[in-house]
Amino acid sequence: MQLTMFSDLSLRIIMRMAAGEPGQKFTAGAVADELNASRAHVSKVVTKLVEMELVTAVKGRYGGIYLADGALDRSVGRILRELEGGEVVDCVGTQCPLLPECKLRGALAGAQEAFFSHLDPITIGELVPVGGAGALLPLGTRTSAS
Repeated sequence: MQLTMFSDLSLRIIMRMAAGEPGQKFTAGAVADELNASRAHVSKVVTKLVEMELVTAVKGRYGGIYLADGALDRSVGRILRELEGGEVVDCVGTQCPLLPECKLRGALAGAQEAFFSHLDPITIGELVPVGGAGALLPLGTRTSAS
């Protein structure tokens, strides 16, 4: 299964914030620059993450964004279910001649659920480097395989 760019960026933003110091505030622009992502796209993602109560946003001179309480304990599978939404294949309203007897939709829905179920026991906190922000590599840095 391939994640949407929106879901991928959502997880990366949460993980980047989780790798920072506890309570550290970020700006959407700074996170976008670090992740080499569009500032406009990051802003849309942050809005959704605030809606999902994973990120808290504070407006004003001393504002910023930071991880909401309990965000590190949230299930990756549950987050992706909400971000990815709907079905893999939407057959409703199509003129597909296979529709009356087709079992593809059910098979793909089962595969999607298996994907999410595999991620259910994994929390955001488990995905973050143990050393926090100090363990992050700058963009463009590659590690060589020995």
